[in-house]
Amino acid sequence: MRFQTRRNAAGAGARGRSLQIIASVAISAFLIFLATGCEGKQAPPAQSPMPVSVITVQATDVALRNEWVGTLDGYVNAQIQPQVSGYLIKQNYREGSVVRKGQVLFQIDPRPFQAAVDQAQGQVGQARGALGQAQAQLGLAQINVTRDTPLAEQHAIAQSQLDNDKQMAEQMTANVRAAQAQIATAQAAVDTAKLNLGFTQVRSLIAGVAGQAATQVGNLVSQQSVLTSVSQMDPIKVYFSISDSEYLALSNLKGKTSDLLSSASDLPLTLTLSNGDKFPQKGHIIFVDRQLNSQTGAIRIAAAFPNPGNVLRPGQFGRISAETHVQHNVVLVPQAAIQELQGIQQAYVVGADNKVKVLNVTLGAQVGTNWVVEGGLPSGSQVIVDNLQKLREGAPVSPHAAAPIPAAPANDAAGR
Repeated sequence: MRFQTRRNAAGAGARGRSLQIIASVAISAFLIFLATGCEGKQAPPAQSPMPVSVITVQATDVALRNEWVGTLDGYVNAQIQPQVSGYLIKQNYREGSVVRKGQVLFQIDPRPFQAAVDQAQGQVGQARGALGQAQAQLGLAQINVTRDTPLAEQHAIAQSQLDNDKQMAEQMTANVRAAQAQIATAQAAVDTAKLNLGFTQVRSLIAGVAGQAATQVGNLVSQQSVLTSVSQMDPIKVYFSISDSEYLALSNLKGKTSDLLSSASDLPLTLTLSNGDKFPQKGHIIFVDRQLNSQTGAIRIAAAFPNPGNVLRPGQFGRISAETHVQHNVVLVPQAAIQELQGIQQAYVVGADNKVKVLNVTLGAQVGTNWVVEGGLPSGSQVIVDNLQKLREGAPVSPHAAAPIPAAPANDAAGR
């Protein structure tokens, strides 16, 4: 038993010495690791400035333009209808061609109307014959009165004979007047018959482009029949509607209130076609409706545009734009330079230390590819136009001038 006890004590001592050795080795290794780790750790590298493109903005006056959708229509649109009834025997124009004022477009069978002219002329001849007969009888009655007057004064004949002669002369005078009236009536019938005969040639009352024929040769037409339509296209009309506020802004153009029609020459209009091209001719206002539409709050306007070659056609759509007012002391920045964060518009500018500064700005109208900045962006600021997603407040940047943007036709301004 004593031997077993000494053996256990010896084993416990050996294990204790082993644990002390292990602990010493672990502490030494940890100290070595700390030493080597501290010696190998280095400071993080400094952030290199981000290259950015900048533009320098300057306060200026900006002419703002508004835009409206317009519908093109002929300056004059005439429906061609016959003034007499009859069978259509000929079409004298090519559909879609330019026709002159007074050009014959259709021919109605003239034979019944020629017969009516001949009949009326015959009635004129009869009336003239009756007039000649009445004039002869009047002459005879006047001779009797002239002959019997001295005889009655000398009591050579009875006074009643002279009275009968005078009464007959008055009757013959009335017959002559009736015959003359009959001639006038017959002549009016001739004129009417000739007019109807002329109406068998259906003419265009305006110069313009004739449309498709609505009826064919051989059809019976009447005064209610529409044969075709002719539209005057040079100049051409464009109808569009503007709001009440836009109407007031246009009326107060250049600081003086005036009627739009009287100041139409001061308000040139631009027409943009459906393919995006600008029509080369400028237009002007020729019609302003008498009142605003109470349901839409808009007033209807008509403009006229020169249309050489009849390029524009009724029924087309386009966009009408005009300068409505001028904003003073504002700056323009490209759309790409504006970021929106939770409804707040921001611009990134380069500070004096070449570090990013974020400014909250107030935007106005859009002019082409630019925004009008009404506040928050001082004139002379260097506005960053690229790499905005990689920047933050205070980030160092390396600014360089942005490449010039190619000139493009001015677009119309639209309010935010």
